[in-house]
Amino acid sequence: MKKLQFKIHINATVAKVYDLMLGITSKSTYEHWTAMFNPTSTYEGKWDKGSKILFIGVDEKGEKGGMVSRIAENIPNQSVSTQHYGLLQADKEITEGPEVEKWANGFENYTFEDNNGATTVTVDLDTTEDFVDYMNESYPKALDKLKELCEN
Repeated sequence: MKKLQFKIHINATVAKVYDLMLGITSKSTYEHWTAMFNPTSTYEGKWDKGSKILFIGVDEKGEKGGMVSRIAENIPNQSVSTQHYGLLQADKEITEGPEVEKWANGFENYTFEDNNGATTVTVDLDTTEDFVDYMNESYPKALDKLKELCEN
């Protein structure tokens, strides 16, 4: 696993950024910024600590796929830690085998820091070698989209 980090400064309150990033009030705000990864990006589940959550999208064949995860921690307006433990392929959850082992126990962590009414979001994530370029290209664009959403 490779560890990557991305940061962005957003001129909005921590509470607003947290809400819009996670889609707490409306899932559409989560889907808006994560569309930079996949235009059909969404999630199924809850952001509560200990809850299972699926991060999904539809592929070019029209099949649902993505990550099977659990919320390891969620301290509202401070941090969220997501632990990936499986893959969703063609609507089936796969939690063991060689493809899963590459991702198993990878984390994606969001930290929200107040800076005089503005917010610094830090994303720390584990990814596989073959996704490093994709993440390095897609995550900054997605965070720019989040910034635009939060500042409007």
